[in-house]
Amino acid sequence: MAAISDESEPTFRLSMLIYDTRYRSLTIQAVALLGFLLGIGWLISNAAQNLADLGKPLGFGFLANPAGYDINQRLIEYNSQSSHARAALVGLLNTLLVAVLGCILATVIGVVVGVLRLSKNWLIAKVMTVYVETFRNVPVLLWIVFAMAIFIETLPQPRDFRGDDPAASMWLWDSVAFTNRGFYIPMPQFGAGSIVVVVGFLASLVGIWAYRRYARKKQEATGEISPVFWVSVGLFFVPAILLQLIMGSPITLQYPELAGFNFRGGIYMRNSLIALWLALSFYTAAFIAEIVRAGILSVSKGQTEAASALGIRPSRTMRLVILPQALRVIIPPLISNYLNLTKNSSLAIAVGYMDITGTLGGITLNQTGREMETLLLLMLCYLCISLTVSFIMNWYNESIKLRER
Repeated sequence: MAAISDESEPTFRLSMLIYDTRYRSLTIQAVALLGFLLGIGWLISNAAQNLADLGKPLGFGFLANPAGYDINQRLIEYNSQSSHARAALVGLLNTLLVAVLGCILATVIGVVVGVLRLSKNWLIAKVMTVYVETFRNVPVLLWIVFAMAIFIETLPQPRDFRGDDPAASMWLWDSVAFTNRGFYIPMPQFGAGSIVVVVGFLASLVGIWAYRRYARKKQEATGEISPVFWVSVGLFFVPAILLQLIMGSPITLQYPELAGFNFRGGIYMRNSLIALWLALSFYTAAFIAEIVRAGILSVSKGQTEAASALGIRPSRTMRLVILPQALRVIIPPLISNYLNLTKNSSLAIAVGYMDITGTLGGITLNQTGREMETLLLLMLCYLCISLTVSFIMNWYNESIKLRER
């Protein structure tokens, strides 16, 4: 017969917050959190009071004042009479431009180098090792300045393209010019009816994605391999070219031309942008290559042997068997490298590229003397960019995670 206990739960008393082990840890955490918040509040209040005593109360009204300075590389309309807020926006877009271009190029180079480091060809493997060790053991700032120096010292000046017997000539059927001031490439011009071509091209991209998805599911279900590469190439080019011809060529190209002391027309990319982009990409790619190599080595050799036993070629084994499994190991550290590349883009000021640090955290700060507000906005911008990159990559990592069936 079970004994029935008549002991009741003890009544809660305040002293139990200290002496009762069930509540003590919660009490300590609450006190620590309160102390932390009070410390932060005191710092903010003290900073605001000191700024007010200096005649600079905390405020962001200066962002509406005219900036009064030019920005050499911009993606949107801007002039010296635009506001500081618009100057900050131009700098932010320049930062995003370098970050996106750098992440794409660094990923391509890093994956290729990481795979080649495992090559059985002794020369290729050693050359890739030298590349990795050279780039990752030299500060990225030196690579940025070095790339800028190469462009300035080795590329021709615009005047070298002038004359009957010029010292330099344009590339790709006189459509691209590489000078020590920057690169000039053709700019697309959209005329009447171009929207049809653009929509058709976007539909082609959707078609490529749908066909590749269909081919993959078909292979998983039946084992039959459908031609993917050439079909994708055909869908990429043929519909857009046909629509371009049918609509009377509404999309044309504006080529750069030498006029006066410099080139006019086309898309102008300053040498500082190119130097920063290439230096950040090659530097980050060295780290990504090691991550890719570690990810590939984490996959059991039995996977490769099984694929070989099934008659799958080595290139397809790497693309279809090894890399998809290695992504589980590659993606998490890859996020950190993307974040590092984005934050390292703040070194752009060393070569005169006007990113968000150069505009908001540089000229705007010096002109207005609003160091507290500009630095807070600057930190907020980088925080938002980093959190966005982390969110996208974590979502991608979750989508490719292996799931038990």
